Amino acid sequence: MTDTLVIVESPAKAKTIAKYLGSKYRVVASNGHIRDLPKSQLGVDIDNDFEPKYITLRGRGDVLEKIKKEAKQAKKVLLATDPDREGEAISWHLAAALKMDPTKNCRVVFNEITKSVLQASIKKARPIDGNLVDAQQARRVLDRLVGYKISPLLWAKVRKGLSAGRVQSVATRIICDREQEIMDFVPEEYWTITALLQAPRARKPIEAKFFGYNGEKTDIRNEEEANKVIKLSTGVPFVLADEKKADKIRHAPAPFTTSSMLQEASRKLGLTPKMTMSLAQQLYEGVEVGGKGSVGLITYIRTDSVRVSEEAQGMALDFIKSNYGDKYVPTRPNTYKGRSNAQDAHEAIRPTNLLLEPSMLKDQLRSGLFRLYKLIYERFLASQMTSAVYETTQLTFNAGPCTYRANGIRTVFDGYTKLYTETTDDSEEKEGTLPEVESGAALNASEVKGARRFTQPPARYTEATLVKTLEEKGIGRPSTYSPTITTIIERGYVCREKKQLIPTELGFVVTQLMKDNFSEIVDVKFTADMESKLDEVEEGSKEWRKVISDFYGPFESSVEEAFKNVEHVKIPDEVSEVKCDKCGAMMVYKVGKFGKFLACPNYPTCRNTKPIVEKINVKCPKCGADLIKLHTKKGRAFYGCERHPECDFVSWLKPTGENCPKCGKYMVQKIGKNGSYKQCSDTENCGFVLRQTGKQKSESDE
Repeated sequence: MTDTLVIVESPAKAKTIAKYLGSKYRVVASNGHIRDLPKSQLGVDIDNDFEPKYITLRGRGDVLEKIKKEAKQAKKVLLATDPDREGEAISWHLAAALKMDPTKNCRVVFNEITKSVLQASIKKARPIDGNLVDAQQARRVLDRLVGYKISPLLWAKVRKGLSAGRVQSVATRIICDREQEIMDFVPEEYWTITALLQAPRARKPIEAKFFGYNGEKTDIRNEEEANKVIKLSTGVPFVLADEKKADKIRHAPAPFTTSSMLQEASRKLGLTPKMTMSLAQQLYEGVEVGGKGSVGLITYIRTDSVRVSEEAQGMALDFIKSNYGDKYVPTRPNTYKGRSNAQDAHEAIRPTNLLLEPSMLKDQLRSGLFRLYKLIYERFLASQMTSAVYETTQLTFNAGPCTYRANGIRTVFDGYTKLYTETTDDSEEKEGTLPEVESGAALNASEVKGARRFTQPPARYTEATLVKTLEEKGIGRPSTYSPTITTIIERGYVCREKKQLIPTELGFVVTQLMKDNFSEIVDVKFTADMESKLDEVEEGSKEWRKVISDFYGPFESSVEEAFKNVEHVKIPDEVSEVKCDKCGAMMVYKVGKFGKFLACPNYPTCRNTKPIVEKINVKCPKCGADLIKLHTKKGRAFYGCERHPECDFVSWLKPTGENCPKCGKYMVQKIGKNGSYKQCSDTENCGFVLRQTGKQKSESDE
């Protein structure tokens, strides 16, 4: 007999937890949900107050039987699934399958997988939270009704295999609306005028920008106006009229929420939300650390809170004092205000043990895990450090009636930036100092030049900026950002090109159909309000079936009207210049799970498909033909010869077209923590490395 059986979601987490709890505990994994709504039918009894019809998921029967067997041999069963709505629902389903009383103290939650936290959590077992379960059921039923009622309409009127979703449809609309803004944008001409001023003893000229006439802001709209300013500013002294200096304080960024982690990992590490969440899940559940076994390195990853525990904050301040000195420790601990719609159920994402510094784990974690852990570690530590202080300088010059300004900024105290610099999607203020110029001094301009420019349309969304927008508008929650983006790409509504999210013609057609017939479903405010109602269900102030009932009546009528009134939409395929080598037809472009590909238009008679050839302007090291970029069935990029299968050259890393100066083998492009570099492809025998600075060394030298 086992004293206590602990059920978690994943095998990796089970392994980590078992190590901490000892021999009196048996830890098993459910592998996620064991019960859910059936895929083959609606699974919701609309006439019976929206009662869900749960079934044991296909392939989970053996797992459930194993858990039942283990439960019979245990004196006590504790349900330790993830500390969120989904995790609470999984525990509720497990309790039902094991015939456990959910009102007994059978539920254990923990924000981090460490020995002290686990042992404390076991002692604080509580009943299953019915409100959390109801909130999850409400979301599941709501999404099932929307998906299973609208999708058949899309199959009938647009194309088979399409789907609609409550959150994914709004996300697609946001991307389509932005693309429409870009298409409708009319650029406007404007000019910038720069004077290069020579200051005494200054190594570089001062770049002063035209501000206006006689101190009044003036915009230059055309070449005629620009030439007038240049003429008035040429050959006249630039007299220093004013100098303003001020201190600028930049506060440390808050520790990561799910949203900010996804954004920063995209910008700094080039990771998609799906990749980031997968790596973060592994860091949370536990990874092998030499001499310590499986260790949970970070706290729970699905959170919208910027709060950290006093204990963690105290440890951070002690660590900062010991490693960076007193001046990097704030006089009062940093606290952060979360978003107004944040649930604040869990702490921010942080390392579980600051003594496990990234440098100690570099050789023990594979690249993606190490880079993300380092990012989370440094972000948390920086969030507890002092602010950075800068001195800003603004010099105002008068050149006849023309006013020019030059701006400079220098670091007074680096503060948190000693460890971490936050990236943004906006252009950042570049640091640069200005030389000392005496008041009233007259400087000569070596050059006054104008540059014609045009206003730019709003930028397309990237995955990072879309996550930010979804969060700001209250659409979805931390657990839904990544799957939402993955879904709209896999459905072919949006494609990813050079990090930008671009709506396809299919995305536009489906979005317009949704706008015309289900305006509330794709309305941003309506979707945000629905999220708020789900939060109220979680808080116990709303009854979940009432939320569904209020929504379903008008929605059902809209579906019936749409089936009557919507006409079939034909989306023509874009024809390529590539002939099908099986039937001779001109192949067309299609969008699949991993982006665009070529397909024969005579499907299903001819099922021929081809990847779109993307040449990389590098010759094959084996035969001299062109190398092309390809993708595996799972979407991973690799490089091969265009003459395949006659030539069997392949490489996971991008060849550079250069040969190694040490051994003569071909070089490849790699990305490390300090940026990109070139390396010999024969890492085992040579390992020659060429940094961007031109510094050369072999791996054996590192």
